[in-house]
Amino acid sequence: MLRELARKIDAFHERWGNGLSWLMFGMVVVVFGDVIFRYIFNKSWVFIQELEWHLFGIVYLLAAGYTMLHNEHVRVDIWYAKQNPRKKAWVDFVLLFVMFFPSCLMIIYTTWPFFKHSLMVNEGSPDPGGIPGRWALKSVIIIGFALLILQGVSQAIKNFYWAMGWEDPERRTQDIH
Repeated sequence: MLRELARKIDAFHERWGNGLSWLMFGMVVVVFGDVIFRYIFNKSWVFIQELEWHLFGIVYLLAAGYTMLHNEHVRVDIWYAKQNPRKKAWVDFVLLFVMFFPSCLMIIYTTWPFFKHSLMVNEGSPDPGGIPGRWALKSVIIIGFALLILQGVSQAIKNFYWAMGWEDPERRTQDIH
């Protein structure tokens, strides 16, 4: 039952990540358009410049779970790389509960008041012509870390199965599809 939950979470993040690639494409179009208007037509808009960093932040936060699914996150692997797959699975399993989940929960907990205040005052850009509704961007921090926790649950299940020797950890990405 737990392994099936991990498969469903992984499948969700695979679809989610593929969908986010379109948002990344949109960001490329916005940046390209901004560069063309700025350097060819000598025109620039605060809204477009803010949209660039808003889109970057949204993609970065919402794709973290997808990145974790594909084991592409940053890792200091001086010691870790030399370990056998089962030992790596145990290390990953333990560190998910010791470091990962508490850190994600702390970020959500500490972000909530900033989001709530921003929503209550309908915070917008301080710059004239900037993007209104900054609370929406702040909500992405909470959503992104909730999605990251969700993928962490899947990783914990899979790492436990791998550490116990019930599954082969070399099959990490075969279970997604």
